Amino acid sequence: MLTRRDVLIGALATGAAMHLRTGFAKASQPATPVNFDVPAGACDCHTHIHGDPERFPFFPGRVYTPETALPEEMAALHRALRLQRVVIVTPSVYGTDNSATLWGMKARESELDAMGREGVCGIRLNLSTGGTNDPALGRQRLQRAIERVKGRNWHVQMNTNLAMVSATKDLVAASPVPVVFDHFANAREEFGVQQPGFADLVELVRSGKAYVKISVTAGPRADYAPFAPLARMLIAANPERILWGTNWPHPNSSSGRKPTELTPLFQVDDGLVLNLLPVWVPDAGIRKKILVDNPARLYAF
Repeated sequence: MLTRRDVLIGALATGAAMHLRTGFAKASQPATPVNFDVPAGACDCHTHIHGDPERFPFFPGRVYTPETALPEEMAALHRALRLQRVVIVTPSVYGTDNSATLWGMKARESELDAMGREGVCGIRLNLSTGGTNDPALGRQRLQRAIERVKGRNWHVQMNTNLAMVSATKDLVAASPVPVVFDHFANAREEFGVQQPGFADLVELVRSGKAYVKISVTAGPRADYAPFAPLARMLIAANPERILWGTNWPHPNSSSGRKPTELTPLFQVDDGLVLNLLPVWVPDAGIRKKILVDNPARLYAF
């Protein structure tokens, strides 16, 4: 069973309330057994909780409405994947309301010290889902987030694209707190390692100035091979700055549906995806860094 110490909470930026009843479909569970020895203390560094919207209303300015994804479903996922630790990231659909993530903990977004006592250790800037591509605005929001968490032993996590990585690389390099990029910084796997901005991401990782999550964001697919060159280059640059995550329950934020229309979760075989790791990283010692040591250092497990 996960202890409170083993459950890290990630906080996000954006606004407030609306009652809406959605379906209670089951989030995906692994269909493929894990085929390698997962080290003790391994961590899923990127997940979300979607609670009952009657209890945890969605943000009116959201761009999609997900199905529910509940803590007991997450626990089943991690039992199947043999993972003992988890980082829960507040999704954009809740705006700045972290109550679904905190789930029963008495804290508000402005009470950073209280949130820290409950296990919160970072702020997430979700520029990607919100469609923020203006470099000036991205720099402003990153600077504000860094100033806000400075001195707290927290980090800033960014869901953004490679163009924004390039536009903010000097701020990341100078940041007094760790900066973490989600989902390969949303590099397009089909464009390979030569795509604009990827070299900047690699250099920030190589220098130790940034972490990157090698979590696959896309929905069900037959071929994950195009991700391999991206993952291998980042890992080779600095294996001590790589994190792994499922992105469970795999929300679909770009379905083209109306923001208030229920959007089914992607059904992803997370066992199959986890089995990509020993393909990308044949060395068990480096896999332990990615799954255990790096999360323990960043999230203070």
